[in-house]
Amino acid sequence: MATFFGEVVVAPSRAGLDEEEEAPEETPEDREIRREIEKKRIFCGSFPREVDVLWTWRSGGGAEEPLVCSKFIVAIGRNASAFLSSFILDSVCWEVVGVVKLWNEWCRTSSTTNVLPTDSFCLFYRLISDPTVLLCQCSCYVAEDQQFQWLEKVFGSMQKEGLQVTILSTCPVADYKTQESTLTLASPFLKALKTKEFQEQVCCPLLEQPNIVRDLPAA
Repeated sequence: MATFFGEVVVAPSRAGLDEEEEAPEETPEDREIRREIEKKRIFCGSFPREVDVLWTWRSGGGAEEPLVCSKFIVAIGRNASAFLSSFILDSVCWEVVGVVKLWNEWCRTSSTTNVLPTDSFCLFYRLISDPTVLLCQCSCYVAEDQQFQWLEKVFGSMQKEGLQVTILSTCPVADYKTQESTLTLASPFLKALKTKEFQEQVCCPLLEQPNIVRDLPAA
């Protein structure tokens, strides 16, 4: 339970649990939703719905050694990714060091192992002057059943001690819940969520109830 609204907490999840555990009984509505999702995914053919993370650089050179990372900034969605491109990555201070490859109903990444900037990829960059600072541009769609894999494989490659993670994402103003008219709101505006471990000053007001974050940013 959160100690205050705006704190990020880890909710109970069955993602990644053993299949042997007893699953709740499937309702007719659940079966219908599952059938519709399967229909949408038919055109994916024989391509696996696995998430693969390819790194071109690792600290220390060890294949299994975790990346030494002090700050990890993740931009999720096209708007947040464009913000990084325009205001942070538009210089020679960064280099591409990795990529996430996946295949789903909205995103078809290439089978090539080359790491090239493209909207189909989640790209990782490191700051040349400080290799412990990493950025991620995730402008492609990550399906619901791929989000746990994405988190497990990306963060499984990094050391956890002393790691500060910042997530940037956007949503339509029409989805913002407030007592005042959204027509009078200055757009765009910035709100924040944080964990209790984050002790630094927040650069903007916290997100008010009953607004929430969804999908990969929430995960």
